[in-house]
Amino acid sequence: MRAIIRPFLRDGLKKAGLVAATAGLAGSAGAFFLWSLDAVTRLRWGQPWLLWLLPGLGGAVALLYIKLGGRAEAGTSLLLEEIDEPGQGVPARMAPLILLGTLGTHLGGGSAGREGTALQMGGSLGGMVARHFAVAPEGRAGLLMAGMAAGFGAVFGTPWAGAAFALEVLRRRRGHWGEGPWCLGAALLADWVCQAWGGRHGSWPHPSGFPEGNLQAWGKVLVAGWAFGLAARGFVAASQGLQLALRRVVPRSPWRPVLGGLAVIGLVYLSGSRDYLGLGTWEGHPGGLHLARFFQEGDVDPWAWAWKAAFTLATVSFGFKGGEVTPLFFIGAALGHSLAGPLGLPGEWLGPMGMVAVFGAAARTPWSCALMGLELFGPGLLAPLALACAAANSFKGRGLYAAPRSAAAKPSSEAARPRRSQRSLGRGAPGA
Repeated sequence: MRAIIRPFLRDGLKKAGLVAATAGLAGSAGAFFLWSLDAVTRLRWGQPWLLWLLPGLGGAVALLYIKLGGRAEAGTSLLLEEIDEPGQGVPARMAPLILLGTLGTHLGGGSAGREGTALQMGGSLGGMVARHFAVAPEGRAGLLMAGMAAGFGAVFGTPWAGAAFALEVLRRRRGHWGEGPWCLGAALLADWVCQAWGGRHGSWPHPSGFPEGNLQAWGKVLVAGWAFGLAARGFVAASQGLQLALRRVVPRSPWRPVLGGLAVIGLVYLSGSRDYLGLGTWEGHPGGLHLARFFQEGDVDPWAWAWKAAFTLATVSFGFKGGEVTPLFFIGAALGHSLAGPLGLPGEWLGPMGMVAVFGAAARTPWSCALMGLELFGPGLLAPLALACAAANSFKGRGLYAAPRSAAAKPSSEAARPRRSQRSLGRGAPGA
């Protein structure tokens, strides 16, 4: 019996140490990223002329990836590939490259998010730990998953959702559910480390009072959920279609973000507002639009969600780094606020529902997003929020982490090509 128990305990303790190391690194990296993102956003709001640098910043980052990126260009897709079928591993340079690329995007005002950065930094650090301690290929997948959960949990301040996301995004791949406890432990530890370093996540409202016995209210939530799902499906289809068209029309990857930066500048003048730049979580000027406005009653442009979608498509689909999640939060919350009047429900309910439901439907991860809603907004809206997420996810379609169905969806010829499956090719340009 001892001959069986001792190796089991030894292996368990070794894995616990490796997961803890990954979580500590991911939490520290997450804190630095949040601080850096805060700094460049403050600088951009204080220096409006930086918007004009956006095309050049995008092109420079694309060139940097061509020269140094190699397989890291595939972004989040490479992480999923290595978890599904371990091979050469995730290059350590993925973490600094995605960090620099994302900060460059936000310095110029690109409408991008931070989930791609969180996932890639965490996964890259997990891969680095695996290489340093000579972990066998079959054991690397668990550390990559733990790194993704840790990065997501630390950057968003939602460790339970981070662990669930790392599992749900891989739900069609067998054999990974046993990593759940390790992912949760990594996410909890990374979130604690991030906060210990002073990483700030902001505060969120905790609405309550939903009439759970009112069938009419439940029906309205269902209708809102369908609207959120349509918005998510439209965004993903537009994003992937635009990526394919751009690869055909503009084959050289550095020129795509240059054109995207010019498109963002054009949208600023077309909309007459800079509120749709960046994450959308800051109030850059008194009365400006930002995410928290959609959780309150009051008049807001009913088409704010469509403007933010246009700015985001002009950013991530053209090759800027960062990801789509926080802009999708804005899009969903703004859409929920716009639906509040027609549906006769408070914006303080539909804003949070839209925020998590649109992202959940776009990423095809509804349950981790419902859990995120619980962590951010408290238990008062958990049941209707879960219904909105399920309704939004009921529409068939490809998610953010699926490759476009075309041979045109290939990485740039200037960079090293990822191996094996088409999944590696789908997210190369936007960098997840």
